[in-house]
Amino acid sequence: MALYEIPTNMVLQILRDLAVFITPLWIAVIFGVVVGWVWKPKWAIHPRDWFNFRFPWSGHNSHPQNDTASFSASSETGKESSSNGVVTEHDLLHLSKLVEEKDGGPAWIQMMDRSTPTMTYQAWRRDPETGPPQYRSRTVFEDASPELVRDFFWDDEFRLKWDDMLIYASTIQDCPITGTMIVHWVRKFPFFCSDREYIIGRRIWDAGQAYYCVTKGVPCSSMPRHNKPKRVDLYYSSWCIRAVKSRKDGQLTSCEVLLFHREDMGIPWEIAKLGVRQGMWGAVKKFDPGLRTYQKERASGAPLSRCAYAAKINTKVSVDYLRSLENTTSYLLESENQDSSDKPVGRSIPKILIVGGAIAVACTLDQGLLTKAVIFGVARRFAKIGRRL
Repeated sequence: MALYEIPTNMVLQILRDLAVFITPLWIAVIFGVVVGWVWKPKWAIHPRDWFNFRFPWSGHNSHPQNDTASFSASSETGKESSSNGVVTEHDLLHLSKLVEEKDGGPAWIQMMDRSTPTMTYQAWRRDPETGPPQYRSRTVFEDASPELVRDFFWDDEFRLKWDDMLIYASTIQDCPITGTMIVHWVRKFPFFCSDREYIIGRRIWDAGQAYYCVTKGVPCSSMPRHNKPKRVDLYYSSWCIRAVKSRKDGQLTSCEVLLFHREDMGIPWEIAKLGVRQGMWGAVKKFDPGLRTYQKERASGAPLSRCAYAAKINTKVSVDYLRSLENTTSYLLESENQDSSDKPVGRSIPKILIVGGAIAVACTLDQGLLTKAVIFGVARRFAKIGRRL
């Protein structure tokens, strides 16, 4: 029996070794729970915000580029499943700021200035710190009303006749109350790229002397993804349409379109910029012939398409209302910044505690340089977070 007895000192040594390995693990678990409780993100506090992600495209201007609130309105019911909808007043406010050049983004760089006898076109580009390049253009059509141009750009059925990049368009959902639509596009790309698919939410606001038309990429549960065509999620293409003086006689018989566009097509942005620069005028100069054909069809009494009819259903707002939206948003942002600066000091995590804990874990858990480097790197990140809390 003595051969099977284990010395007491050996048992103690085993227990000490187990404690050496187990204790740091428990310390790490407790540390993670504490940090997770202190640094809890918004989606952890409010489960309804789990899928409410935003895509920033401007350096320090926050706006809802991809509002993921669901919209289940159909042409049969005309009801919205969410009070927010897919295109909201936040989008209207953002477009208004872009038009007034008050969005806080970088300066625009002019890249084109071309004209025809009945159309003038100017284009600018800017490169934000994050996100794809952004484009701004100003198109003036002679002898065209804002209502005609609004319907022209909204009419997908007619767009298929003049826009050779659009190979498929259909309406998924629409709301006869607000005119909000969700449409499905497939666009043709050059031979070295596959076709691209878009799920677009769009809505029009009538501000009296201008139409604010917002279109952007939105999620849609009834349209599952496929390998081909590749879906473009980050998509924003919105414009302001208003009457301006004609260069011929100075009368308000011309129509100005201010367009703001960006999208992540899934190709390197420098290549995308080169393609846009080379093909921009070739695509733009098709606007005017298409508009004149559309103008003749409407004058002949041709029936309105579903999309053209939806363009006439819009939300009326005043200039004063737009200003009130801007003032309210500015006040909320100031209050939020003040609340952030007034957070109690007790919630901050001392840097010495985090780094000291990391040293203890690194020295106990592993002797390898890689493990220590990883632990110290994580500790530094948490230290920075602790200072901000």
